[in-house]
Amino acid sequence: MRLAAQVVSGIGFIGAGVILRRNNDAISGLTTAAIIWGASGLGIAAGAGFYFEAFVGASLILFSVNILPWVIKRIGPSQLRQREMRAKIRLQQGTDITAFMKTIQAKDFEIKHVRVRDTKEKDHQVDLRLLTFEANHTTSIYQELRELEGATFVEVEG
Repeated sequence: MRLAAQVVSGIGFIGAGVILRRNNDAISGLTTAAIIWGASGLGIAAGAGFYFEAFVGASLILFSVNILPWVIKRIGPSQLRQREMRAKIRLQQGTDITAFMKTIQAKDFEIKHVRVRDTKEKDHQVDLRLLTFEANHTTSIYQELRELEGATFVEVEG
């Protein structure tokens, strides 16, 4: 039992090192840390001779990592099928920013955050965080934003 306790605490320390906070306030590595911890549990179970329990545990882990997310995306809320994108758009001087933003919302983008500022060339730069469906490619979103009236420069990051 002491050996299992040491393995669990050691693997917990390694799993904690996998968890990262990114610059856009997103946490990544949680699934990887959980899989590392689960694999160590399977190793302890198999090493102790509990082969059936280790097989059941491995089956549950594979189901929850591969099949369950697919099911939840299909029948779950629409927010699970969305992804966040960042866009920088430079507008011509004299462009109505409010009307421009309404045009973007009419194209089925959900605007999460807006930052508007003036540039050295006396035009406006709008920095956006958009929510869009996963099926939309970054290049098609770039094309849609580039074709909007008043946009002189567009940069999209997915």
